[in-house]
Amino acid sequence: MLAQAAGKIKALSPQLKDALARPFVATADILRFPRELRDLNEAEGQTRFTAYFTRSRREIIKVQRMRYRIFSEEYGASFSAPFGLDRDRYDRHCLHLVVKDTRSGEIVGYTRVLPGDRLHRTGGFYSSGEFDLSMLQGLEGRLAEIGRTCIHPAHRNGAVITVLWARLAQYMIENDIRYLLGCASIALGEGYNVAGIWQRINDKHLSAGAHRVVPHLKLEKLPGERDDSVKMPPLLKAYVRMGAQVCGEPCWDPDFNCLDFFVLMDVNDLPARYVQHFMQPAQAV
Repeated sequence: MLAQAAGKIKALSPQLKDALARPFVATADILRFPRELRDLNEAEGQTRFTAYFTRSRREIIKVQRMRYRIFSEEYGASFSAPFGLDRDRYDRHCLHLVVKDTRSGEIVGYTRVLPGDRLHRTGGFYSSGEFDLSMLQGLEGRLAEIGRTCIHPAHRNGAVITVLWARLAQYMIENDIRYLLGCASIALGEGYNVAGIWQRINDKHLSAGAHRVVPHLKLEKLPGERDDSVKMPPLLKAYVRMGAQVCGEPCWDPDFNCLDFFVLMDVNDLPARYVQHFMQPAQAV
């Protein structure tokens, strides 16, 4: 059904395509997503956000500073970051997707996108430094990787990640991206029951064997106890609710003091409400 909807989007009039190409502005209520995708309190549900790809050097520096602040202060990451900016050689080749609070004007969410057709510039996906990604050779269709995803601490109750994911879904459909891939991180200093999370993944969200990856570095024993009723981190929770699958054991990233789960999302598994929204752009304001 989603493949048919994507075909319809491609056949839309030029005016409608132009509307879809403009910065995506929405509230969680306008998007009409299921309540379990939102988890919003009343105040945040009334806040408006816009998600868009930016080429502004000033905005990219802002998100690099936000990345450093979140990864160093919250994750306890230890890496060289001149001028307090988290940046690497991939940034210049990526698309930078930001979510802005239209009331304060502040950037409150971010992820970067590396399209598969740019791998000749980077030598591979960022995730290949953590996992054996041989299984990607068996996938049919265009690929794109997301990474460095972060949400401002004051906006982690649903609205920002919802709008960020809506724009990513739109990007996949508009650019014929079949698979979105990347890492969902769990900071080891945040006290999550990682062993329980891994059990829950095994029970409900593990990919088929042909889509498994092998981490280059892993912990012999995951922190916590086996319990499939554990609390999932917000980002990993958002991934699996969007239909993403986890492709095997996590990689231990000592520099960022976290465990990274490799996730893979097929555009055909996107919730229908996302595609339905794009077919009714007049409802966005």
